[in-house]
Amino acid sequence: MRYLPLTADDRAEMMARIGIASVDALFADIPKDKREGELPDLPRAKGELEVERQLARLAAKNVPAGSVPFFVGAGAYRHHVPASVDHLIQRSEFLTSYTPYQPEIAQGTLQYLFEFQTQVAELTGMEVANASMYDGSTAAAEAVLMAHRVTRRRKAVLAGNLHPHYRATIETVSRYADDAVAALAPVPAGGEDLLSAIDESVSCIVVQSPDVFGNLVDLKPIAAKAHAAGALLIAVFTEVVSLGLVEPPGAQGADIVVGEGQSIGNALNFGGPYVGLFATRPKFIRQMPGRLAGETVDAEGRRGFVLTLSTREQHIRREKATSNICTNSGLCALAFTIHMSLLGRTGLTRLARLNHASACDLAERLAAVPGVEVLNATFFNEFTIRVPGKAADVIERLAQKGVLGGVPYSRLAPKAGLDDLILVAATETTTEDDRAAYAAALKEVLA
Repeated sequence: MRYLPLTADDRAEMMARIGIASVDALFADIPKDKREGELPDLPRAKGELEVERQLARLAAKNVPAGSVPFFVGAGAYRHHVPASVDHLIQRSEFLTSYTPYQPEIAQGTLQYLFEFQTQVAELTGMEVANASMYDGSTAAAEAVLMAHRVTRRRKAVLAGNLHPHYRATIETVSRYADDAVAALAPVPAGGEDLLSAIDESVSCIVVQSPDVFGNLVDLKPIAAKAHAAGALLIAVFTEVVSLGLVEPPGAQGADIVVGEGQSIGNALNFGGPYVGLFATRPKFIRQMPGRLAGETVDAEGRRGFVLTLSTREQHIRREKATSNICTNSGLCALAFTIHMSLLGRTGLTRLARLNHASACDLAERLAAVPGVEVLNATFFNEFTIRVPGKAADVIERLAQKGVLGGVPYSRLAPKAGLDDLILVAATETTTEDDRAAYAAALKEVLA
């Protein structure tokens, strides 16, 4: 009863109340081919000590990112996070804080959200940002829904070089909203023709830069064509550190900028929780999802902070809500804010330069390996190589030699037919010895 407190009578009463005959009816919307046919083969009961030991044995099979030369990216990156970040976010006044509906007792939470929004707006070159989203992919999907509301059109065009997970999230949300999605084919070397896909039926075009293959994209001509057709440009990034060097999307004409903030303040953490960034123009603020912390003064003229905008289902009628996302990644946003405050503008630029230099050095080393082709003309800290044979097999053999060499593109998009491509990331945490070890191991694997 410790983990299953409900009795059979409790469950029967709940099913009767919501009008279903069996628990299976709760899963009717899940396609049958996506369901597990049987329960997993687990012991029916085990003591807590035994469970801890078993989980520890399973965890020991993992290879920690910092224990070997590590070049995995593709949307989640290993960066150095100062110990002070983790120390500060674990203070009780931060760790136990919840949704700041009562400003008189949540000034600290509201202030750091206000500072977070300011940082995101500065980074993206936009005027206004919200108090974070779940992650980059859901932020991208929410941006598409927002563009539909602004333009009153129902068709989105997705660049072929958009991260496949972001693409899948947008397509899933659009399918259930009865919206149209036109997804272009990937062009690994960059230079995909996006302008011809924009016409007056399109509400928005979603473009990633650096894209999933690492290519930097000039957003200005895309923004001009989109605006001429009455559409919006949604700019996406998965590596926020790139904004320390690359011209921000807002300066290139983007209408909505979304991305993943994991790289600042948040470790890999086996894939989450992460923090989605979302910024836009003031004229679209009423259509922005999530919530917005604002600055004000109290009755005595003292500076204060309040929840200024929160057009979510919790607060207003469902048909009027801009989003059904019910919270933000508050603690991850705080970690982002603390790390960014420690870096400052100069520190972020230096960090970005270290990342770029590391990637350039690695690209030169790998390009010298017989049979390897570096596809990118321009990149930040991630690039794509073409290898002989299947990239997944090469990555497995590299792992056996103690090098985590990147992500096979086929793992992200199994049906794309690009089985010989590896996405390779190098950050400030990869040393010269790491890069030399990768080149040497790759040469042995391909010999």
